[in-house]
Amino acid sequence: MALLRALFDVILPVVLVAGVGAVLARRFTLDRATITKIALNALTPALALQTVLTTKVSGTVGIRLALGFVALTLLAAGLGWLGTIGSPGRTRRSAAVAVAIGNNGNMGLPIGMFALGQEGLDQSVLIFVLSVVMTFLLAPALYGAHEGWRGAVWNVLRLPTIWAIAIGLGIRFTHVTLPTGVSRGIELLSAATLPMILLTLGIQLGMTGRVRVTRPVLTASMLRVLVLPALAIPLGLAIGLRGVPLQAFVLSSAMPTAVNAFILATEYDGDVEFVAHTVTVSTLLSFVTAGVTTALLPWTGGLG
Repeated sequence: MALLRALFDVILPVVLVAGVGAVLARRFTLDRATITKIALNALTPALALQTVLTTKVSGTVGIRLALGFVALTLLAAGLGWLGTIGSPGRTRRSAAVAVAIGNNGNMGLPIGMFALGQEGLDQSVLIFVLSVVMTFLLAPALYGAHEGWRGAVWNVLRLPTIWAIAIGLGIRFTHVTLPTGVSRGIELLSAATLPMILLTLGIQLGMTGRVRVTRPVLTASMLRVLVLPALAIPLGLAIGLRGVPLQAFVLSSAMPTAVNAFILATEYDGDVEFVAHTVTVSTLLSFVTAGVTTALLPWTGGLG
């Protein structure tokens, strides 16, 4: 019963909205790059700013989430590398990135909201920001990019979401009161974020061609959506997470491979075809596995 409720109440809204995006992508010629830029450079920063201004997430919980997320991401990269032994080095590096980088934006934010409410969304936004930072620091290192750490840090500093969070923290610490019109504008943009990023996810899936499910693709996908949630529970408990923060942490670990992994594979000469298929397969699998994880969240809330 709990699984059916999770599938219908949490996963179904995600599938429906993403499905609309997929249908639009099949029927019309859409500029995916423009839609993605709107979501990443306008709507997501607004949601991050609104969350920082209104969140009740404590500093202690934030630090523990950050420690747990970094540890799990590094562990995931190692599993991706080890799980594809026998494949070419280029594929193994791409597998490490594909398993390590989860879709904590397009899927993590709405599922966190539907499963855990506003408090869950606050935690999910923090996890999303952590994932963005880790993505642009870890992927260049794994691919052996020539730009080094300075280039990776510069890529992070160029992200509008990072600056939105910095502005939000500055406003909170200085106790500045924003004009009503500004607050309402930020709130309007943030409210548009979840449906837009789900439509973007659907558009990306709708533009995907035929999928080849090879052994490395299936291995990376299963590691991403099945193994990581099982590892997240003891790891979260070990660093002191309990209640909703633990549940948000576990739920975030069940998200599929992020589309950013495909973009980074293209940029750093990874196995682009492998990553593209892993994104699609892990996303389709996650519609079920994320539902199962959601159904089990009440049990994790009683741990500790």
